Amino acid sequence: MSFTLRFPRSLYPLLFVLTAFIPSAFASGPYTLGSGNTVTADPNVTYPSTKPCIVTLFKQASFYDFNVENFNYTPPEACPGPWAKVILEADINLNAGIQYDRTANFWLGPVNIYFGTTAEPSPNLGPSWHIENDLTDYSSIFYTAQSGQADIGNTLCCGLTSTIYASAALKFYPLAPGQSAPVSADQVYALSAGPSGGTVTLNTGSSTLSATFSLPTNVQSAYLDVYSQSQSDDEFWYTCVPNDVSSELESCSNTAFRETEITIDGQPAGVAPVYPWIFTGGIDPYLWFPIPGVQTLNFIPYRVNLTPFAGVLSNGQPHTVSLSVYNADSYFSATASLLVYLDKGTSQVTGAITQNTLSTPSPTITENLNVQPTYLDGTVLVTSNRSFVIAGYANTSQGKVTTTVAQNVSFQSKQYFEIYSTRYLQEITQESTVSSTTTTAGGSSPNTVNTQYFSFPLTLDINEEFPPNGNIIQTTAAVQNYTATDTTTQNGTTTYTSSMVNSGKHKDTLELDSSFNLLGNTNQSAAQQYSYSDSTGASYQCNLSAAANVLTYFSAGCVE
Repeated sequence: MSFTLRFPRSLYPLLFVLTAFIPSAFASGPYTLGSGNTVTADPNVTYPSTKPCIVTLFKQASFYDFNVENFNYTPPEACPGPWAKVILEADINLNAGIQYDRTANFWLGPVNIYFGTTAEPSPNLGPSWHIENDLTDYSSIFYTAQSGQADIGNTLCCGLTSTIYASAALKFYPLAPGQSAPVSADQVYALSAGPSGGTVTLNTGSSTLSATFSLPTNVQSAYLDVYSQSQSDDEFWYTCVPNDVSSELESCSNTAFRETEITIDGQPAGVAPVYPWIFTGGIDPYLWFPIPGVQTLNFIPYRVNLTPFAGVLSNGQPHTVSLSVYNADSYFSATASLLVYLDKGTSQVTGAITQNTLSTPSPTITENLNVQPTYLDGTVLVTSNRSFVIAGYANTSQGKVTTTVAQNVSFQSKQYFEIYSTRYLQEITQESTVSSTTTTAGGSSPNTVNTQYFSFPLTLDINEEFPPNGNIIQTTAAVQNYTATDTTTQNGTTTYTSSMVNSGKHKDTLELDSSFNLLGNTNQSAAQQYSYSDSTGASYQCNLSAAANVLTYFSAGCVE
């Protein structure tokens, strides 16, 4: 059997040479109907009422030759801390032209403070967008003057013409009179490429990002913020299939299951699901005009609770924290930050792990394919379901505290294929969920139960038709979601709840000639809905819609 392959990703930015299909529109504000400028429904960070001190990190830095922007950071003298909130604000833009999506990350010393990707331009539209990150948990890194680095890997070679420009600043909000400082990590440790930061490449499942730390001897709790970004052959990992059928299905290999595994001194310590981020050049660039995929411009790290290990981490010995990506197949770009909270009432915490049932995943693969001389159809299913408990105690200044983390981590990907001489169809239904219950008992505080639920469903339909004229017609529909709920009870009484849903729907049809030159795109539409509410009364709702590559609707909740 011989089938026409889907067009290679290397041609994606060149699709924009046909300028007639992107209207010439420029945003004059955050949301402008009829504009093709990049917009999202994501909310900005909520600001305190006090006046901030602003520290500029860099201003209109240009990225054009895989160059980095080095900067020097000095703590704000007029706002010495502690702070009510620390916020990173960044503005990124490109000149109109031709360019790929690019990975962007900012570092203060070795610690990552922003990770995301960029929007793609067109020859008559240079997109611009705004990023905000709440870095209050990372406050401890901002008390020391140090160097930093912004890295947006961009080039102007080989027909690419758009330079990327970026500015960034930190806003430090003082405490209001009588306000107590929010709880933040006492120390933050980086898992990165070195003293100036940088991600680490994980080419295979055995590749690791590791760091060895000599931690304080009074660790009370600890968390690991994890980023695992898919790149190169793994960029479209959610389309991958088992190795034995990857050739006939014309897909990447190692199945569609990826998962980040965390260890401490070689012992399993936690799991971080991999979110299916789709970059603005992914699959069909017109899908993401003007609304990118969920979290595409600003990734949210997955936070792993390592508190059961507090007593072990406090024993005065060096400890190695490592992460790897199960089934990585060249490659994942990874970094992480270890957030450590100390017991101020003692210089020595002792303790031990009392239960750990976390093991290596063992996914199940089911192939139901009908292979004939002139066509192929059928399904490929991969599932992974694990329940585990990690429990430990710490002898603190408030007494013995036991922390138990019980999680159910589930993954399922079902892919349906139809492959004929005139058609290639791939329909993907995938979902990754984490249900987590953390119980803290003992000490002087009330018994606390925190229940969190995360869900990352993705549906992706790619339908390619090969009519007799030799053209290629590809229709793609994508639905992404990121759902998170959080409930806390103390001594059986609910004290806090929150719910967040971030969803995106995108559809487009491309027509190309036999040499993959773009002939046009039709029926493009995009939408994003972002909703949040919690028991404090905070609420946010923003809905966006787009058609024919321009913004057509935004709800009243999107505008402050």
